[in-house]
Amino acid sequence: MYNIVNEDDFKYTMQDVSRYYLGCRLSYAEILSEEMAPFKFKTIVERYILKDIDSSTTLESHLYHLTEEDFEWRVYKQLKAKVRVSQLKKGSADHYQEKVYTMNQLAAFSAKEKEEAGMIIRELVISKLALLAFSI
Repeated sequence: MYNIVNEDDFKYTMQDVSRYYLGCRLSYAEILSEEMAPFKFKTIVERYILKDIDSSTTLESHLYHLTEEDFEWRVYKQLKAKVRVSQLKKGSADHYQEKVYTMNQLAAFSAKEKEEAGMIIRELVISKLALLAFSI
């Protein structure tokens, strides 16, 4: 689709001192089977997110179509989630620019507006402190 050679490059789970990073080509089923994914996030996925969507759905697809009316949007907002996006910047030479959006900012764009802006959702970023405070 966007000249991506190796899909597995965008399937990862990483962490630093204050955040978890999940590659958005991961499906929810892959997240649940990923041993490096935080247990509490897996539990949240099982209990709150997979109630309405199929486990084969990728983070990229789900976040791309997420709106403020969706329950999952409220879950991600509670987790202080942010989304790293590659966005097409038009000019003399078109190129992609990386931006980070909060869930409010991302949901403000419709799927059509995201497509017109050339957005590619790359990464989900979750706050460890918000994950700790999330009550299951």
